[in-house]
Amino acid sequence: MTIPYPTIQPTPAIAAVTPPSGAPRPRVTFLGTGYLGATYAICYAELGYEVLGFDVDADKIAMLNAGQVPIHEPGLDELLRRNLAAGRLRFSTDIAETAEFGDVHFICVGTPQRADGMGADLSYVEASVTSLAQHLTRKALIVGKSTVPVGTAEWVEQLVGKHTPHDLDVEVAWSPEFLQEGFAVDDVLRPNRIVVGVKSEWANGMLYAAHKGVFDLAATEDREVPLVVTDFSTAELVKVAANAFLATKISFINAMAEVCEASGGDVTQLARAIGYDPRIGNRFLQAGLGFGGACLPKDIRAFQARAQELGAGEALRFLHEVDLINLRRRTRVLQLAADLLGRRSGPAGPDFSGTRIAVLGATFKPNTDDVRDAPALAVAALLQKAGADVHVYDPQGTENARRAVPELTYESSINEAVSDADLVCVLTEWADFRNADPVALGELVKGRKVVDGRNCLDPALWTQAGWEYRGMGRP
Repeated sequence: MTIPYPTIQPTPAIAAVTPPSGAPRPRVTFLGTGYLGATYAICYAELGYEVLGFDVDADKIAMLNAGQVPIHEPGLDELLRRNLAAGRLRFSTDIAETAEFGDVHFICVGTPQRADGMGADLSYVEASVTSLAQHLTRKALIVGKSTVPVGTAEWVEQLVGKHTPHDLDVEVAWSPEFLQEGFAVDDVLRPNRIVVGVKSEWANGMLYAAHKGVFDLAATEDREVPLVVTDFSTAELVKVAANAFLATKISFINAMAEVCEASGGDVTQLARAIGYDPRIGNRFLQAGLGFGGACLPKDIRAFQARAQELGAGEALRFLHEVDLINLRRRTRVLQLAADLLGRRSGPAGPDFSGTRIAVLGATFKPNTDDVRDAPALAVAALLQKAGADVHVYDPQGTENARRAVPELTYESSINEAVSDADLVCVLTEWADFRNADPVALGELVKGRKVVDGRNCLDPALWTQAGWEYRGMGRP
């Protein structure tokens, strides 16, 4: 059922519950303080909750307790320091302390792709749930927030039953996250919906109380936050289905870019025209290098793998092509680079020996330092493997990129990266790159040739400045 909550009081459908700790509102913990858990912990303290973040990484916990966020996310540093000072927020490596503190425990650990296949690796989920369950001494609610294959919540329920005394009556629920890196603070404080999978009225009431701060804020801002109360399987599927849809939409417009490249059409004008159709909409219709990051690529693969296990593999076969289209965009950049530099492609691809190429961007999107499965960094590595001397600059992701691909050369500014370059490749749409002065950059390069891997530059402006321009799906 779907229930909009524009008010700050529980409706008759959700009875008020008393937190097992006896606190006025539930004390919440977040197990795993990576991108997901750290952001939620800090934002929920900002909403007024008493919050404890747990992680096995002592260095990360020390950083957080010292007021330093180990990730780049706009606005998060200030919120962390403010709520540490207010005493509402702290972080710990002690699982017994975490179990004793919390009424609602959110599981926020990673679910990466398995090394031996496309499925999700649930070992971090199993370890955190098992460890927490063994230390619980009173009734509590364990809530999955990580992105997982459908059926995981039932499995977690079995783990909890195995590792906790039956008389504690510990319950499980599922509430997927919908964070966008670069906008995560607002996505937690002002979500466009909250989804909860529950089996009891007590769990429903506890989760409402754990989200009441979100509803209170919405009421003061005259907004509504829809609440979808459903079963375990549907709650799990909402997240992966949403990611699969977004990935499909992105790959669709990139497939249209391939057709435009073959026919002489302009995918940017095509996207604008079809985006005016309200049934389609213009979001996620930006053709370019394709999607990356820690979510979409591994999530659509895990979704396919789980569907196959359930006997519904045929239903998601199209996601294999979505994945292939996305990966093809990376090699397309090499083809455009070879065209601009007059390099022929052999059976192993183009040879860029003797060329210096500037790569602007290493993160998978702007306003983050996340380079996990980043198309920009993958293309930079491919260019280097093909013989190019590659110089990379990214406003926030340089250190993470250096750890991931140390063989590349990293620069501390745009000017240093493009200096004496035969070719410039813009591969992440940072505002610094979109707004760069092509005339000024033209004075620094050896060759005024640019590949716009994100279709984020103004072609007319760059060509007027004497640059040879190549976009993705543009004539």
